[in-house]
Amino acid sequence: MKKFSKAEWSWIFYDWAQGGFSIVIVTAILPIYFKSVAHQAGLANSTATAYWGYANSLSTLLISLMAPLLGALADYRPNKKRMFVGFSVIGMLFTLLMNFTGTDQWFMLLVLYALGSIGYAGANIFYDGFLVDVAEPDRMDRVSSFGFGIGYIGMVIPFLIVMILQLTSGFGMLDSLGIVHVGFWLTAIWWVVFSIPFYRNVHQLHSLPPVKHQWRESWQRVIKTIGTIWQNKPIMWFLVAYFFYIDGVDTIFKVATSFGVDLGLTTTQLMLMLLMVQLVAIPCTLGYSWLAHRFGTNRAILLAISVYIVIAIYGLMMHSVTDFFILGFLVGTSQGGIQALSRSYFAKLVPAESANEYFGFYNIFGRFSAIFGPLLFGIVTQVFHNSQLGIASLAILFIIGGGLFLHGTFKVRA
Repeated sequence: MKKFSKAEWSWIFYDWAQGGFSIVIVTAILPIYFKSVAHQAGLANSTATAYWGYANSLSTLLISLMAPLLGALADYRPNKKRMFVGFSVIGMLFTLLMNFTGTDQWFMLLVLYALGSIGYAGANIFYDGFLVDVAEPDRMDRVSSFGFGIGYIGMVIPFLIVMILQLTSGFGMLDSLGIVHVGFWLTAIWWVVFSIPFYRNVHQLHSLPPVKHQWRESWQRVIKTIGTIWQNKPIMWFLVAYFFYIDGVDTIFKVATSFGVDLGLTTTQLMLMLLMVQLVAIPCTLGYSWLAHRFGTNRAILLAISVYIVIAIYGLMMHSVTDFFILGFLVGTSQGGIQALSRSYFAKLVPAESANEYFGFYNIFGRFSAIFGPLLFGIVTQVFHNSQLGIASLAILFIIGGGLFLHGTFKVRA
C-alpha cells in the first residue's frame, strides 16, 4: 500500500498535537480539579457533575451555531488555513490561562474551559475539511483512522507524564495543585509544537473561486446547501443518524471521569483506566480501518454503534472498580473507530470544492447534538442523584442513531 505523503503525515499529526487537550484537559485533570474546586465552594458532587455537563453543552452550542457559516467562508482560499490557525491558537491560549485561576474560582474555570473548547472544536471544523485536500477518496478511511490512531499515542504520552507526577507527587516536589498546573502548561505547549508540521505542509487544494462579498455569499450558500442536503438522501440520512449516535459517544467521553468520581474511584484508579482506554484504542482504531476495507465502512460503523449500546446498558449494572475498567475497555475498542470512519465516510459523500461548508454541517450535527447528551446526562443524574442512570439514559441515542443509519440508503462504498 502506498506510503503516506508529507501532507498526509502532517495532517495525521495534528491529531497527535491536540490529543493532550482531549485527554488531559477534557477527561483527566480538569474534571477532577473542577470537582475539587467546586467542593471547596460548597457544591454537592451531583451538582458539580451537572454544571460540568452544562458547560460542555454551552460551549458546544456556540461553536455549533457558527459552524456552517465558518465552513462556507473557509471554502474561499486562503480562508481555511487562516481560520484553522486562528481557532487552534484560541484553544491553546485559554488552556494556558487556566493556570491563573484561584482554587475557589470554579465559575471562571468553567468559562476558560468553555472558551478553550470553542477553539479546539472550531479548529476541528477546518481540520476535518482538510481531509479532502490531503487524501484521495480511496485513501480517506486509512488516513482518517491513522489520524485517530496517532492521536491516541499523542494522548498517551502527556497523560503518562501527568500520571507519573500524580503517583510520585511530582517526584516529591509538587503538590496536587502544582501537578494540575504542569498538566495545563504541558497540554498547551504540546499542542503548539506538534501543530507546526500542519501549519507548514498542509494547504487548501480544493476551493471556490473568490468573490467580492464573502460573508453575504457564504450565507446564501449555507441556505442553498440546506436544500441540497435535503434532496441528497445519502447525506441527509447520514447526518441525522450521526446527530444521535455521535452525541452519545461525545457525552460518554466528556463525563467519564466525573462518573467515576461519583462511583468512588480514586484519582489513581481513574488515571489507570484512562490510560488503558488510550492503549486499547490505538490498535482498535486501526483495526476499524481494516474492517471498513474488508466489509464496508457502513458495516464497521454499525458494529461500533452496537458496542456503544452495550456500553450504555452496562453502565447501569456497574458495582465495582473492575466493572468500571471493563466499561473503559469497551469504550477503547470503538471510540476512535466510530469517529474516524464517520469522518471519512462523510468526506466521500460531499463535493471536494465545497467540503468545508459541508463539514460545517457535519460539525453542527455532531457538535450541536452534543448539547443534548451532556444535558440529558446532567438532568437524569441531578434528578435521580445517580450517575449510573445518567449513563444508561444515553442508550436511546445509540439506538435511534443506529436505526436511522441502518434505514438510510447509502451509496458510498469503501
